[in-house]
Amino acid sequence: MTDDRIQSLTSPDKKNDQQAMNTAVRILTYRDHSQYELKRKLQQRGFASDVINGVIEKCERFNYIDDQKTARLYILQLKRKCFGKRYIRLALKRKRLRGDAIDRILSAEYPGVDEYVHASRILEKKKKTFAREPDPKKRSDKIYRFLYSRGFHPSVIRNYVK
Repeated sequence: MTDDRIQSLTSPDKKNDQQAMNTAVRILTYRDHSQYELKRKLQQRGFASDVINGVIEKCERFNYIDDQKTARLYILQLKRKCFGKRYIRLALKRKRLRGDAIDRILSAEYPGVDEYVHASRILEKKKKTFAREPDPKKRSDKIYRFLYSRGFHPSVIRNYVK
């Protein structure tokens, strides 16, 4: 075999690896992604799984992706939007961020006291909406459903419904 023919047989793989890495870097410039999210996005763009695994390894080695850092940032983002701990845990599972390390981060970044603070903050914003309901029973039911849908623990909700 000639050198040109050997090079032409190996270069498409190199080019495909480089394209996948470029795509991954472009995806990661907009926001942090979990390993699962990046893998899924590369699959959607038609890259082979062995190429994707190589790119994931490189990204981890260069610290482009870090599931714990991504989880921490996502927790803080949802916390600023006044979501409860239960909602945040489910959102992390949807992003395939789970495990003992993620649970420790969630406990550290979102202590139980914060749920009371965030529940009161979100209720203060919705005060006028709930005040329009004349029936106290219906009002308390609406408040309960609203806070529950935002992921607050039932014991926290009961304190505010009273």
